[in-house]
Amino acid sequence: MLYSITNSTTNPFKKEEQDVLTDIQLPFNLIVWNDEVNTFEWVIETLIKVCNHSEEQAEQCALLIHINGKYAVKKGEYDILKPMCDAITERGIGATIEALADH
Repeated sequence: MLYSITNSTTNPFKKEEQDVLTDIQLPFNLIVWNDEVNTFEWVIETLIKVCNHSEEQAEQCALLIHINGKYAVKKGEYDILKPMCDAITERGIGATIEALADH
């Protein structure tokens, strides 16, 4: 995403305004949602294959998904998370991408 940022510099002799185009890569979360259909084993296998989680990491994420109803299993740039999100949903597991609110 490109944003136009106006940067005003103050100089006692000269006042100048310039537009600066900045490429901002907002961080995003890949959220996996709990459901009553998919097994722990299937979610764990999916996180290992799609997100390159270790078995222990995938197990912990699956437990947090179950307890909280959803969990951010990966953080990163949208273009990297989008194919992962698609692969997870193609396996019948609910997943979305959300922008981090604090950035």
